[in-house]
Amino acid sequence: MATKLPPVDIVIVGMGWTGGILAKELGPTGLKIAVLERGGQREPKNDFAVPLIRDELRFSSRHDMMMDVSQDTYSIRNNPSETALPMRRLGSFLPGEGVGGAGAHWNGVTWRWPDHELRIRTKYEERYGKNYIPGDMPLQDWGVSGAELEPYYDKFEYVAAISGKAGNIKGAIQKEGNAFEDPRSREYPLPPLLQNHASQLFAKTAKELGYHPFVRPTANASQPYTNPDGMKIGQCQYCGFCERFGCEANAKGSPLITVIPVAMRNPNVELRTYSWVTKVLKDSTGKKATGVQYVNVLTGEEMEQPADLVILAGYILSNVHLMLLSGIGKPYDPQSGTGVIGKNYAYQAGAGVTLFFEDKSFNPFIATGGWGTSIDDFHTNWNFDRTKHGGIGGAYITVGGSHGRPISYRPLPPGTPQWGSAWKRAVAKWYQGSINISASASVMPNRINYLDLDPTYTNRFGQPLMRMTFEFRENEHKLVRHAAEVIGGIGKAMNPTLMSKPAPRMTWSVVPYQSTHNTGGAVMGADPNTSALNRYCQSWDVSNVFVTGAGAFPHNSGYNPTGPVGALAYWTADAIREKYLKKPGSLI
Repeated sequence: MATKLPPVDIVIVGMGWTGGILAKELGPTGLKIAVLERGGQREPKNDFAVPLIRDELRFSSRHDMMMDVSQDTYSIRNNPSETALPMRRLGSFLPGEGVGGAGAHWNGVTWRWPDHELRIRTKYEERYGKNYIPGDMPLQDWGVSGAELEPYYDKFEYVAAISGKAGNIKGAIQKEGNAFEDPRSREYPLPPLLQNHASQLFAKTAKELGYHPFVRPTANASQPYTNPDGMKIGQCQYCGFCERFGCEANAKGSPLITVIPVAMRNPNVELRTYSWVTKVLKDSTGKKATGVQYVNVLTGEEMEQPADLVILAGYILSNVHLMLLSGIGKPYDPQSGTGVIGKNYAYQAGAGVTLFFEDKSFNPFIATGGWGTSIDDFHTNWNFDRTKHGGIGGAYITVGGSHGRPISYRPLPPGTPQWGSAWKRAVAKWYQGSINISASASVMPNRINYLDLDPTYTNRFGQPLMRMTFEFRENEHKLVRHAAEVIGGIGKAMNPTLMSKPAPRMTWSVVPYQSTHNTGGAVMGADPNTSALNRYCQSWDVSNVFVTGAGAFPHNSGYNPTGPVGALAYWTADAIREKYLKKPGSLI
């Protein structure tokens, strides 16, 4: 039987980016807040110190900072006709675990999704007609506009120390920035990172081809910086140990060095680590949450934490899983198309090509997570005519340099032997002279891509695993085939010695890493019949439950999700503080 604890005003499940933002923003109210994190504590000054943090085997290959799939996992299948099997090893995506979550080991790439993404169904119907959207694509608007989120994007960028160059300030196009972005109120807090030789070569060629290259915005600080909350951030050292690692120089915008320390200054905010929430508890009506049930994973003791307000701030898949286990909202049924929890799950598509130069050295060991130069001509550019390839969405294209580490960085031309002396010679020959052009593409919702509870497999607490049903569909095939053509053309124009065949990602496998950009499952919108959350990320069904993170996204962009995740967290915190706490109940 669970031990019932004294009640708190607010319980927050998860202490990563969104949990940290909500705790920071709501802490000054004086309300008693308990934050439950299922992983352990992290201290950057100790845990990310050199030489400890430069252990590629531990952190990159063995995923030390990621979810332990021996304790919890997901079952996977591509189509409803298949039997899902548990994922026994991390591959396709890498959820974080512990205080800071994935924000402790992310690359740092931070985008603002444009208004035509947030009002996607309306904008596509206006431009291309209602018949352009396939019948098996439950595409929907988010219920919030780009103009409404702009101040919250700005707030997140200044807190997270984003380095970049604005492309559009109050309608005035800025030289060297992204000419296709929506208007922003001011410049980025920090100038762009220095660019490497590979990015410079790509930018020169792209410009010659008539494209519009710009430096990709990222939470790798180009200069020492003090954010608006007084948190000090170091300068990027281009060390090459960034994604999958904590930052040794405190130069990567992370919740561990930004929002979480500020939140913990408030004596009314309590953080409990190793506290695994298994269920959101509800009253007899099923319309009001009364708190959460959790297990102390160190002792096995089961606890009940009563609370007036519950905020789910874990990773997207954890939030959706908890809603399914707790009966918050009607589960999605792919046959009837009814229900809302689990619908519109999306991953991220893409394409890539590798270039090999005998006469150039790119020094790949000088690198940082979000480094890169991009073109957005086939993504955010709303003037790009989608009917040429028939898809909805697009792809942005980048040459960067996230690492050149000895275990995992081995670019080799097609046909190279997989072992032996010829393999060794090829590794030595091409290490310095290789670059990759990558395209990151949108994924639109499909009727049979969804999340639900597995009927067979359970986790360590005997609860059903969450089952993921996903495959790239025809829309994504159109996008990545087009992206492959574009990157192939750019690659050829860069005049390499050798070039691999441009490879569009046509099928999804959970085995190789692709991105941790999962979205959907608890989507926001204006209609409770088609969305789990309203425009403030408040549950339509249980009004004292709010849900943060990319699970709220009704589709996935080619862009990384952290920008809107941060902006929506501030938007939701503002709604709770200024609206909900003054008059609890549905905000719509």
